[in-house]
Amino acid sequence: MQQIVPFLWFDGQAEDAAAFYASVIPDSSLDHVERLPDGSTMVVEFRLHGQPFRAMNAGPGHPHSDAISFQIDVDDQAELDRVWDAFLDAGATPSMCGWLTDAWGVAWQVTPANWGELMSAGGDPAGAARAFEAMRQMVKLDIDALQAAIRG
Repeated sequence: MQQIVPFLWFDGQAEDAAAFYASVIPDSSLDHVERLPDGSTMVVEFRLHGQPFRAMNAGPGHPHSDAISFQIDVDDQAELDRVWDAFLDAGATPSMCGWLTDAWGVAWQVTPANWGELMSAGGDPAGAARAFEAMRQMVKLDIDALQAAIRG
């Protein structure tokens, strides 16, 4: 087995979505577009932070849901804000706890790269409980506020 490649189904917007994702996420590219004889997009191959993806325009009937989401790990609050705001500017709908649904219906989580460490509070159960409760009150995650909650 070579690798597992996420494959997304769209209703006519695969190329637009892939181009947007590649414009927001570093180390990303739109690699290949397979077109139908009429010039419309059939399949798009792209990379997000080096990870290969494919997307296909296959018509209605299979909408995305938050049962599957893509988590974007960021290094700091500035990068979190940049990615979050880019998605919102492109029509995403924010949810809770760092989740949003983009304009094409795909669910994303924008989280600090040390998410597991933050949520476990370095093994401190009380700090972890405070971090979890703070996170539950957030729409966009606030790294400083999560760290403050851990400290009590």
